[in-house]
Amino acid sequence: MRRLLAAVVVLLLAVPVAVALRVVQVARWDDAPGADALVVLGAAQLDGEPGAVLEARLQHALDLYEAGVAPVVVTTGSNQEGDRFTEAGSGEEWLVERGVPADAVVAVPEGRNTYDSLLPVAQLARERGWERLVAVSDPWHLYRVRVMADTVDLPLVGTSPVQDGPSTASAGRAVSYVGRETAGVLVHQGAVALDKVRGLAA
Repeated sequence: MRRLLAAVVVLLLAVPVAVALRVVQVARWDDAPGADALVVLGAAQLDGEPGAVLEARLQHALDLYEAGVAPVVVTTGSNQEGDRFTEAGSGEEWLVERGVPADAVVAVPEGRNTYDSLLPVAQLARERGWERLVAVSDPWHLYRVRVMADTVDLPLVGTSPVQDGPSTASAGRAVSYVGRETAGVLVHQGAVALDKVRGLAA
């Protein structure tokens, strides 16, 4: 019994550590091959103006677009209760104001979290026949994006992290982000596993 309990404790400690290491590993990858579209994950907007986190993501997506990585940029994210503007709409306007043609930006103003934002993007990709997408977000966020993309069958071929933004401003902030993203991945994977169990039991 003691050995069993010890094994359980080791497992409970090892899994979060392994996920955290994976979060850090993926954060270091800048994998942006030629794609059908760039997908910018949403973040807070302030009355129609992208907040600092969202602006950093948009700037990175703009750089990739201008470098010819993809001909389309998809912005994501809905609005919080009481907001007049959506994250996706604010991102779309920001990009167009900086020279991206309006028909090269697609706003998907749905979802208040990563998973709910990726679902309609996956549907959009199927409708448009996109088979190669690159996700743009903060470094620590991208492993969770990859995991959730697999769940919703979003055809990601790469992820490209923001190199200069609020999430990379200090070591303390980076540690906080890694902890939060580790928890997010574990909660998502637990929910997926529970759904599978329920499906088998039905």
